[in-house]
Amino acid sequence: MITDAPVDNHGKGEAFSPTDLVGVGLLTCMITTMALAAEGRGWNLGPFEGDVEKIMASGPRRISQFNTQIRFLDCPLDDEQRKTMEGIALNCPVARSLHPDIVLETQFEYL
Repeated sequence: MITDAPVDNHGKGEAFSPTDLVGVGLLTCMITTMALAAEGRGWNLGPFEGDVEKIMASGPRRISQFNTQIRFLDCPLDDEQRKTMEGIALNCPVARSLHPDIVLETQFEYL
């Protein structure tokens, strides 16, 4: 795997930074834990996709916030089942491993 620092932090910005990979890890952990939990319950989530935005702080340079969006494109679950899946995503192992100073904003959209 090749990583690089962003240009504003003395890198070339030619590859994902290590902090970018933390964001990818967060989003994929949320999605994976939801998929596994739904399968274990016999629920069909339908197709879904997601995005993650990382916000950095300085002094010291660190991740200050992740904004994640998970979009269900045709979700057949009822409201109670959806809330269950959202709780599972918000408590995935990566989310629970991040420092409590990192703000986690997550939106779930049902299209």
